[in-house]
Amino acid sequence: MLPTDQLLSFFAEDVPFGDITTLALVEDKVVAARVEARSDMVLAGVEECVWLFEHFGVGATVHADDGEKISAGTKILSLAGSVHAILSLERTCLNLLGRMSGIATATAAAQMLVAAVNDHVKVAGTRKTAPGLRYFDKKAIRLGGGEPHRDSLSDAFLIKDTHRALLPVAEAVRRAKAYSVYHKVECEVENLIDAVAAAEAGADIIMFDNMTPSAVHGSIAALASRGFRERVVLEVSGGITAENVQKWAGVDVDVISMGSLTHSVKYADVSLEIE
Repeated sequence: MLPTDQLLSFFAEDVPFGDITTLALVEDKVVAARVEARSDMVLAGVEECVWLFEHFGVGATVHADDGEKISAGTKILSLAGSVHAILSLERTCLNLLGRMSGIATATAAAQMLVAAVNDHVKVAGTRKTAPGLRYFDKKAIRLGGGEPHRDSLSDAFLIKDTHRALLPVAEAVRRAKAYSVYHKVECEVENLIDAVAAAEAGADIIMFDNMTPSAVHGSIAALASRGFRERVVLEVSGGITAENVQKWAGVDVDVISMGSLTHSVKYADVSLEIE
C-alpha cells in the first residue's frame, strides 16, 4: 500500500501557498504532457507519480512500468489535465522518479556485477537513507532486484559495534534470542573470534563488517571447520561500492550490503514536457 499521506506531504512542502509562477503566467486549461527518460535506467517511482497526478485530476497513461529497464528517449507517462496541476506537480514527481530510478538502476548494476562472479550472492541495501524516504528507497532497491535489508529497528535484531562495546558478543546474541523467538538475530563482527562466538551462541546471520577479504576467508574457514557454515547466513558490509563489489562477490558469502545504494544516490535523468 502506498504511503499516500507522505506523497501529499512532499507536494505540500513544494507548494505551501500555490505555484505563484504558474498562477501569474498561465491561464488554467487542459493540456497534454509527457514524462520521458533522458538516460538509460531501471524504472522506479512510476506508481507514486501516477497516484499523485491522478489524485489532482490529471489523467496518466503508463507506457513503461516500475522495474522495467528502459533506454534514453523512452516515454514513461502521457498526461492530460489542468496545466496548473501538471506544472505544480512536476518537480515533486520528477524528484521521486529520478531518485527511485537512480537507486533501482544502481542496484541492478551491482547485482549484475555480482552475478557475473557468483550467482547465489544477493546485493542488499541498508538503513542509510534520508528520514521520510526510507519506504521509497527500499522499494527502489527491490525493483532493482536487490534485498532491502531491515526496514526499521523493529524488524530484526542487528547487534552492532556499539552494542558489543557494552557486552560480549555471545551474551548479546543470547539476550536477543531470549527476547523474541520470532525475529532473526544478526551480529556484526570484526574478527574471527567474534564470528565463531556469535555462531556458537546461535546467531542466524553474521555480518563481517569492515574486514579485509582475506580476514573474511579465514573466518569462514573457521566457521566451516566447526560445522556452522550451512547454519548461518553470511553477510559482508563496509565501504562496498560499484567499483569494488565484484571483489567481494568472490568471497563465499550470501549477502553483500551496500550503503552507497541509498546514501550516495545518482538521480536518473527524467523530464516533463508540455506537448
